[in-house]
Amino acid sequence: MTAPAREIRLSLPHIELAAQVYGPEDGRPVLALHGWLDNANSFARLAPKLAGLRIVALDLAGHGCSGHRPVGAGYALWDYVHDVLEAADQLGWQRFSLLGHSLGGIVATLLASALPERIERLALIDGVVPPLGVAEEGPLRLGEALRAQQGLRHKRKSVYPDIDRAVLARMRGRIAVSHEAAALLAARGLEALAGGFSWRSDSRLTLPSPLRLGEEQALAYVQAIRCPSLLILAEQGLLVKNTALLAQLRLPMQALPGGHHLHLDDDAGAKLVADCFNRFFAIP
Repeated sequence: MTAPAREIRLSLPHIELAAQVYGPEDGRPVLALHGWLDNANSFARLAPKLAGLRIVALDLAGHGCSGHRPVGAGYALWDYVHDVLEAADQLGWQRFSLLGHSLGGIVATLLASALPERIERLALIDGVVPPLGVAEEGPLRLGEALRAQQGLRHKRKSVYPDIDRAVLARMRGRIAVSHEAAALLAARGLEALAGGFSWRSDSRLTLPSPLRLGEEQALAYVQAIRCPSLLILAEQGLLVKNTALLAQLRLPMQALPGGHHLHLDDDAGAKLVADCFNRFFAIP
């Protein structure tokens, strides 16, 4: 089950972001950040189950109902970090917590490490550091990214004849989700066009990254975190098999059954995640 959320829009100095608000006005302030190519509906099952929190679930730039970055700009991780900080300022939140899934977890980790005085708690779902690279691959990766960027101008978005086809495509995407999860994401992520429906997300989000952090750099961000933190690992997710990396994180972790979208795929998974986070946020 999901509960209705209140829609708001945040007009930042450089972009407009859409968001959904859950919980009491006097609840602990939490910014919720979704994963790559998802949207704020990623938290539609989970947020109503979290007690005592004032959750503002953002559509990150280029996703859902939020604005796209201007021509010539991109979607680097640090740009998302800046967006989140600006959103918190507009909400009037000097101190707040972060709840992040996948890409959102990476963005949350970067912000918590960079400005520890602003972050009260850090709650992560199957996301903490970006995919890593090695120095020798840098020139090749940059070349691939530049070629992909030039080629994007000749590509057209897929148009699906009906919503069911779009939902099916999302179910079978690079990171598979349940039918219910895909339908929730589609409800916020699709737009009607001539001939059918297409995803609102900016096509530039699919471009490969021109730069990847090395392991030492990535771990430095995690080690700089000063607030209470909890990382939920999906047992069939993206992180659990990388035992070497997890051993170096030194973050409290909890493994739960389910895939990468365990908080969204079904109500049972959302409850398991909520139970963990309710205990986490209740600790004085």
